[in-house]
Amino acid sequence: MSALASEVLRARVRAAAAPRRTGRVTRLVGLRVEVEGIEAAVSDAVEIVRRDGTRLSAEVVAVQAGSLACMPLGELRGVRYGDVVEGLGRPLPVRVGESLLGRVLDGLGNPIDDGPALTGVEEVSVDADPPHPLTRAMVDRQLSLGVRAIDTTVPCGRGQRLGIFAGSGVGKSSLLSMIARGTAAQVCVLALIGERGREVAEFIQRDLGPDGLARSVVVVATSDQPALVRIRASFTATRIAEWFRDQGKDVVLMMDSLTRFAMAQREVGLSAGEPPATRGYPPSVFSLLPRLLERAGAAEVGSITGLYTVLVEGDDMNEPIADAARSILDGHLVLSRRLATSGHFPSIEVLESISRVESVITTSEQRARVRELRRLLAAYRDTRDLIEIGAYSRGANPLVDRAVELLDATEEFLCQDIGETCDLHDSWDRLARLLDSTGAAVPAGAGTAP
Repeated sequence: MSALASEVLRARVRAAAAPRRTGRVTRLVGLRVEVEGIEAAVSDAVEIVRRDGTRLSAEVVAVQAGSLACMPLGELRGVRYGDVVEGLGRPLPVRVGESLLGRVLDGLGNPIDDGPALTGVEEVSVDADPPHPLTRAMVDRQLSLGVRAIDTTVPCGRGQRLGIFAGSGVGKSSLLSMIARGTAAQVCVLALIGERGREVAEFIQRDLGPDGLARSVVVVATSDQPALVRIRASFTATRIAEWFRDQGKDVVLMMDSLTRFAMAQREVGLSAGEPPATRGYPPSVFSLLPRLLERAGAAEVGSITGLYTVLVEGDDMNEPIADAARSILDGHLVLSRRLATSGHFPSIEVLESISRVESVITTSEQRARVRELRRLLAAYRDTRDLIEIGAYSRGANPLVDRAVELLDATEEFLCQDIGETCDLHDSWDRLARLLDSTGAAVPAGAGTAP
């Protein structure tokens, strides 16, 4: 048993031996339940005993003079003024272990897939410290994600944290399913935060499939569940990924989406009395984001490669959550609605995407080829309007000429069927063959767009 698990067990024994104190519900305001008569710390769990004997778990989110502000982990239906409240004296734990592989869990870590009971698991605290900044392993090795456009143009390192920025309906979830099936990581942990209930089974059965699920743990908190459950689901998935990382494994943690996590914290913060700030988000949202994101990364043993989708409002890449996430993460992929509607999948806008660790996980030859590809894409983008109306004359710019010549081959290279997975070495070899197909590259700085 680990030291953390032993500490959790000792805390539970002390809580069980202590005299049980009860309080009362004194106020219900929106999503907030105010309780008097018991002492508890922030993040401690309490249980509200309804008149019919059923119990509702809640979590302390704020401590006020003489009362506690609690948020429910279920429906408030049936809760009344004066209901008895029992303090558990500790936060709710989460279960971790090898038997979680292939299972679908709710936001509290309980199985919801009608599978067998979990065995060989241990209970740990959902909170944990991120790897120490001075003892983190270096991100110095590329991790294949099985998607050709990512592995070459925006390469991801083992232990990197990468954001996937896009509006609604441009293929974020489908891209995650491709990565779950094609990545070279040993374990995948997927957190579906605020998803539509209809899409969960479709994602697991159709997109993820039996092969992807076999090495994955899926944590689900749909949009109709309480805000606190959606928040806790994010930390539950992260804690499960940390356990596998501590076993020395390379883990890919995929969260869809970080924006809905922030929206859930906005509900909690405003209900607890925080003042609204940028676009209604209270300050706690911007302090909670790094607490979640910094827990991913490479540790002394094992690694967590974090992939977080960011649902940008109105396709605005500079809205508050997108801007805050981009400043914390180690790179970002931008998905384009223009590409998605034209049948280009995955709809990755290469020129707007960047990996901050590319220089240390790729060779100089690989980086030179990616730079050349980007130059060709940029040259065509800048002259596209002229080409389409027939105003560009061939020979005016050698770089544009080559971009036009390789346009179809480039499109074919960057597109990939959702059911296809690509080997990392094959992807780099295919990029080399693409750029070498018409002879020598155009020297950097040769010609300018008309």
